[in-house]
Amino acid sequence: MTGSSASVTSASAVEIAALIDTGEVSAVDVTQAHLDRIDSEDGALHTFLQVDTDGALAAAQAVDDRRAAGKKLGPLAGVPLALKDVVVTKGLETTSGSRILAGWIPPYDATITTRIKAAGIVILGKTNMDEFAMGSSTENSGFGPSHNPWDLDRIPGGSSGGSSAAVAGCLAPLGIGTDTGGSIRQPAAVTGLVGHKPTYGGVSRYGLIAFSSSLDQAGPLGRTVLDTALLHEAIGGHDPADSTSIPVPMPPVVAAARAGAGGDLSGLRIGVVRELGGQGFTDGYEPGVLSSVTEAIDVLAGLGAEIVEVSCPHFGYALAAYYLIAPSEASSNLARFDAMRYGLRVGDDGVRGLDEVMALTRQAGFGAEVKRRIMIGTYALSSGYYEAYYGQAQKVRTLISRDFAAAFQSADVLVSPSTPTVAFPLGARTDDPLAMYAADLCTLPASLAGTPAISVPSGLSDGLPVGLQIMAPALADDRCYRVAAAVESALDSRRGHPLLQEVPVR
Repeated sequence: MTGSSASVTSASAVEIAALIDTGEVSAVDVTQAHLDRIDSEDGALHTFLQVDTDGALAAAQAVDDRRAAGKKLGPLAGVPLALKDVVVTKGLETTSGSRILAGWIPPYDATITTRIKAAGIVILGKTNMDEFAMGSSTENSGFGPSHNPWDLDRIPGGSSGGSSAAVAGCLAPLGIGTDTGGSIRQPAAVTGLVGHKPTYGGVSRYGLIAFSSSLDQAGPLGRTVLDTALLHEAIGGHDPADSTSIPVPMPPVVAAARAGAGGDLSGLRIGVVRELGGQGFTDGYEPGVLSSVTEAIDVLAGLGAEIVEVSCPHFGYALAAYYLIAPSEASSNLARFDAMRYGLRVGDDGVRGLDEVMALTRQAGFGAEVKRRIMIGTYALSSGYYEAYYGQAQKVRTLISRDFAAAFQSADVLVSPSTPTVAFPLGARTDDPLAMYAADLCTLPASLAGTPAISVPSGLSDGLPVGLQIMAPALADDRCYRVAAAVESALDSRRGHPLLQEVPVR
């Protein structure tokens, strides 16, 4: 590999960091190569909402200056990153994909932003997303959809579709997404990436624009398992500014990724979840997806793992429970966008009252899906209906957590497809909300239970990526990385070519 622009943009984060550390390339050159690729390719992909050229080059120069001064660099120092626009950034516009926040410049950095900068990682800009993280395709963005680099007529997943498309299209080697019901794992699956939802509370939520506070969790996206683990290590850990942050040491995710690449899974018990595409539960799952996942499970068995079937009978209720809990919390969280303090303001002509200005602003600023979920959530929380809807959904959530606990008595990790289908065409589900929601069937249970889960490429179906989901008990994120690294290593060597390559934008 050389230090040319083409090879740098297709390299892994680990490879780029090594080139910078040895002085073969400068961090400024690496950053400029990615900025040039954004300039040439993002017109077709529409992954970035804001590109911070000056800030990125200044951050890269600071890395080069530290290296020139003989200071030790971190494992990802100088590596560029695409940051989902739900994470606030001081001095850089943050919209959460919504017209109601267009032009808002935050006065502070999220904890994730602070930790990324402290690690010497270079933020290229803010990426497109479904408005307020509500969606599975990025088509709900107030600024237009992103496109999948594997096929520009298909979705890149959602709600973190801007970040997934940027990393898959080699506009950035690393990305940050957020996962409320699958919004890291589902985009990773359909764009051929690795994406991890950490244990709830394992990565700080301070400075994330809230959708559903009991579910939202930020996490890493990368083109390899090790890249993803290193980014997880950089952003994770306890944060006193977040009351939901878990005050325990981070799981050894990087060590687990390195160990898993060795390929030995002897003694590990892997549970195949019957209700997620398993025996008798294949309706809605594409045959090519199931075939690819089955092949990956066979590979795991060949590496020494014991494969068992587990039943989680309440997983079938996850979709219904999620679409009561998340909208209910959204209806409360989004009440703050009232046209009075920041963001869009419509109809403020000195004649209309505050209530009318607020109503006009929310009507103009919120998209259709956000309005739909606010109305669902408000109804579910209303007097006389709270226990019948929100209360019952929380009871189902408890049952799902108990299913996980029981399954982990007989298995160390659980596996399933990450999503029932490959990337579907843009516009195919926009008129059918229930079909759109079904894209998250496999990812919702881990979100409701707060347990960690990762998606890793398992192969291709009709030329499009398929993801294998690996789920572990709370705070056992390292198990996800160990198994994912073993899958990655075995499948790459068996096929004779890496799945994680520079995908030509077409």
